[in-house]
Amino acid sequence: MMREVKEVLCFVCSSEFWRMVLFWNIALVSSYFQLLKARIFGSKSTSISGSINPQNGSSRPICVITGATSGLGKATAFALAEKGFYVVLVGRSSQLLSETLKEIKNKNKDAQLKSFEADMSSFESIFTFKNSLEQWLSDSALHPSIQVLVNNAGILATSSRPTIDGYDRMIATNYVGPFFLTKLLLPLLKNSNVPSRVVNVTSFTHHSAFIQKLDKDSVTGVCFSTSNQYPCARIYEYSKLCLLLFSYELHRQLRLIDDSSHVSVIAADPGFVKTNIMRELPCYITSMVFLGFKILGLLQSPEDGAESIIDAALSTPVI
Repeated sequence: MMREVKEVLCFVCSSEFWRMVLFWNIALVSSYFQLLKARIFGSKSTSISGSINPQNGSSRPICVITGATSGLGKATAFALAEKGFYVVLVGRSSQLLSETLKEIKNKNKDAQLKSFEADMSSFESIFTFKNSLEQWLSDSALHPSIQVLVNNAGILATSSRPTIDGYDRMIATNYVGPFFLTKLLLPLLKNSNVPSRVVNVTSFTHHSAFIQKLDKDSVTGVCFSTSNQYPCARIYEYSKLCLLLFSYELHRQLRLIDDSSHVSVIAADPGFVKTNIMRELPCYITSMVFLGFKILGLLQSPEDGAESIIDAALSTPVI
């Protein structure tokens, strides 16, 4: 008990805690104001859930979702399976993948599902997944393409754990891994008979990122290793900013190659959602944060938060 209290006090006294409390709250409120402004002055969006036209059997559009065993990824998998997609779940734990498959099947007996174990912080693991996915498509006599890729996997680490490839694990999982996976699966997205989509799950916290320059040291996380305390909040913000910039740039490059937007990229910010991403923070802190946002009416369930991801996956190609 005393150890837990000491852990809470140490974290509350850290600059990272107050950065989360002050900057992240401001960023969240700013995001809601932007959303309100868009709803008032923007044009009404239209859903194209019928344009993909999911059908039974092997002709169903295929959606790959990373981080699919909990939180937003799991809720997105449930929703897209219900809409008729052939959902490919990707996660680090084979046990959790198996449990998620059973849960979806229990709710939707007609769901078409496949799971693969992969670690988004490892180049080798991602490359192995890519090969396994292509082999499965071939063995199952499915068209060698996918229609939607949802880069959802993410972590909020509280300690430095470099990967075998030399990257900070949080940056690797939240940005470098999705970047690598997207580039590997781009041929399958381009090979789709219908317009395909990459959805990158970003975060309002990117508004708080203050980066003087983007270079190799910042992308690998080396520039953050000089701090006495692991700057978990700063690195999380930075990783989400990088993912957002990647979304913009990849979409721009794809439009230069093909103006028809056959493959498009959309970044989706689900807002503040009650998931287990803060599991490494002291449990008392996490409980207080969830309670505070619940009182303010800003705490969303994974199902509510996933709506932005689903909208991004099904919306019409945009400029």
